[in-house]
Amino acid sequence: MPLMVNVHEAKTQFSRLLEQAHAGQEIILAKAGKPYARLVPLATEEITGRKPGRLAGRRLSEAFFEPLPPDELAAWG
Repeated sequence: MPLMVNVHEAKTQFSRLLEQAHAGQEIILAKAGKPYARLVPLATEEITGRKPGRLAGRRLSEAFFEPLPPDELAAWG
C-alpha cells in the first residue's frame, strides 16, 4: 500500500522518502490532502537502457550495404 505524504512533510523528509522509494516503496505526494504526484523507484532496465557491444563479433552481410530497390526508396520518400 502506498504511503501518502503531504508536500510540506515531503520537503522536510525528502532524503528519507527518496531512500524508501529506492527500496521499492511507492509514495504519494499530497497537496491539501489530495493526491498530487507519485514517487516511485526507477526500473533497472530504464536506468541501463541499451547494452553496447552485445553483438560483438557479429558481422553484417554485404546485402545490408547494397542500395534499396526503387520501390522501397519511393516508400521512404
